Amino acid sequence: MPSSPDSYREVQSISRKGKQRGLSSAGSEHLPYKQRVTGSNPVAPTKKIKSHFRGIFHFMCYCYILFSERRGKYYVGQTCDDINERIRKHNSNHVGFTGGIGDWTLKYLEEFETKQFAILREKEIKSWKSAKRIEMLVQSIPH
Repeated sequence: MPSSPDSYREVQSISRKGKQRGLSSAGSEHLPYKQRVTGSNPVAPTKKIKSHFRGIFHFMCYCYILFSERRGKYYVGQTCDDINERIRKHNSNHVGFTGGIGDWTLKYLEEFETKQFAILREKEIKSWKSAKRIEMLVQSIPH
């Protein structure tokens, strides 16, 4: 048994009432509830690191506008996935604003280097809250 409770293999814990608990091995599944392990480093990062690079290829992100003839409404969204696959998902029979209609067509598309820029553009367009302004944007692109 190590002589120091600061050992990297064993940590001594003190309960809220000040009573000393027995020694436990750090990282084991049988640690007492809410026992704090000090001085340990996680083996893997605690946050998932998101990358815009998938493999060796760089994928673009998009802000897009869809239109439904049946509803007479526009839908504004963004994705970093394949745009054709995203439109297929919108036209599938799912629960949500675009679900169950099946006639959503792509009217407008912008490419962005990062997801953050695509999200900012989506929020900007949604903040207009005006179908006429969205129609002006859709008509501004050459056909």
